[in-house]
Amino acid sequence: MRDYSSSRYERKKLAVNKVKIQRKPINWGKYLRPLGRISLGLAGVALVAGLMSAGWRALGAVTFFRVRNIEVSSAKRLSREDILAIAGVELGRDLLRINLTQMGEQLAKNPWVETVRIHRYFPDRLSITVTERDPLAVVNMGFLYYLDKKGTVFKALNQGDQLDYPVVTGFSEEDMSADPAGTREALKATCELLNILRNKGAFILADVSEIHYDKGFGFTLFTSSGSLPVKVGSGDFSAKVERFARIYRELMAQRPILQYIDLDYSDKIIVKKAQSSNTDTGRGEHVSIKKG
Repeated sequence: MRDYSSSRYERKKLAVNKVKIQRKPINWGKYLRPLGRISLGLAGVALVAGLMSAGWRALGAVTFFRVRNIEVSSAKRLSREDILAIAGVELGRDLLRINLTQMGEQLAKNPWVETVRIHRYFPDRLSITVTERDPLAVVNMGFLYYLDKKGTVFKALNQGDQLDYPVVTGFSEEDMSADPAGTREALKATCELLNILRNKGAFILADVSEIHYDKGFGFTLFTSSGSLPVKVGSGDFSAKVERFARIYRELMAQRPILQYIDLDYSDKIIVKKAQSSNTDTGRGEHVSIKKG
């Protein structure tokens, strides 16, 4: 074995294989410049939005069309002040910002109001036209309600409301809930009969104190004088009332001895006389009167 320790062979020293890597500094600007542009863009958008919002608020504070004139239609039961208070409008309001639909809905909630028309006229005028309901009778359904000419039950009577109207009976709140369509038709028929009584001859609406409705037998009138029942039935009201009007005064002269009058025929009137005081037959007398 060779002894390398005493050999002349000289080992060459190898240079250490180290390469010095020179690191370049990171160019943060290359990365930060886009972020800066984005931030500036966002700041610009925020600034523009803020300016627009401030401008809109400033514009909103300016009223170009102030209400200087409010026209209100004349009404019997609602005063001008009542209508303006219900509508929630007053002089000086911005005409452009008034919500006409909401105002109309507020007015329509009042039971006396039938229709509402509201118009704005630039630059400074508002017009409110209200049509009120006209009571035709009072309906007794446990509580008293007004009935208008279209057959609508529209208002419960309160203290101070007028009672100088014919009273309609035979309807109930249960009927209106259980059979609303049938009840509406019967109420319309009631109005038809009331209007005929108002317009026909010697027998007028003032002679009627009550109108009673029965689903099976139709209508029965009760006269103001003595509450004499006058059976009208259903349908053909005009001919029946006109026929009755011709002899009404003559029959009313006999009122103390009359029990009822039946008009529910096409060509005659049945008069039921009360039992005579000097007879014990126990039966009254029927008189048929034909009036073509």
